Amino acid sequence: MEEKKQLKKTYSNEEITVVWQPEMCTHSKKCWKGLLEVFDPREKPWIKLDGATNEQVKNQINQCPSKALSYQLNNL
Repeated sequence: MEEKKQLKKTYSNEEITVVWQPEMCTHSKKCWKGLLEVFDPREKPWIKLDGATNEQVKNQINQCPSKALSYQLNNL
């Protein structure tokens, strides 16, 4: 049986890389209701890291109940 490959999309700036795994998303809307300046489902791309500080982005991602959004710090 062939295993389905999970889609992962990444969005980066100099300090942080945000990973979005759409198959995991439960559509709680916490990301965009809490930080629409970064997470805007009406836009393409829907994640724009220049809309807030990296600290605000990390705090909002930490509220994602499904963990469809995660982040990693880039080596500076």
